[in-house]
Amino acid sequence: MNTSLIKTTLLTALLAGTIVSARAALKVGDALPDLSTFKLDGKLPDGLKGKVVIVDFWASWCGPCKESFPAMNELQKKYGDRGLVILAVNEDEDASDMQDFLKQNPTVFSVVRDAKQKLVAAAGIQTMPGSFMFDQAGTVRFIHTGFHGAETRKQYEQEIEALLKK
Repeated sequence: MNTSLIKTTLLTALLAGTIVSARAALKVGDALPDLSTFKLDGKLPDGLKGKVVIVDFWASWCGPCKESFPAMNELQKKYGDRGLVILAVNEDEDASDMQDFLKQNPTVFSVVRDAKQKLVAAAGIQTMPGSFMFDQAGTVRFIHTGFHGAETRKQYEQEIEALLKK
């Protein structure tokens, strides 16, 4: 067996996958995609234009996602009246997994499900939770991967405050 050929083939496949996902991934400066085109399960929030929007991708099996929900609830309560909208996008294939999670972790923000993971793929989500913060013009200003407790929450607050001042 030619291990050099196998290594080269695997490396080529890995690099090809990385290049494809990098092209599809949202990055700072990109526009908020038209969420209605992704056929998400659930009701999208009304009137995102002119708002600071956090689109947060999560899954029921994700421990850090569970940790992030209380912080997201607090952020929505604290800044919602000033123009913050949080939209959580669940990637579970089975709706009951999402519903069971939400029973244990109720939210004050909007939640939709991307069972076919089309928005997840378009955003280039590699880590759960993964989130994008959009300014009032609908442009990605900040990207977060993972949730690291108080550190991440503080970072969210600083970014939200900066965007709401504009």
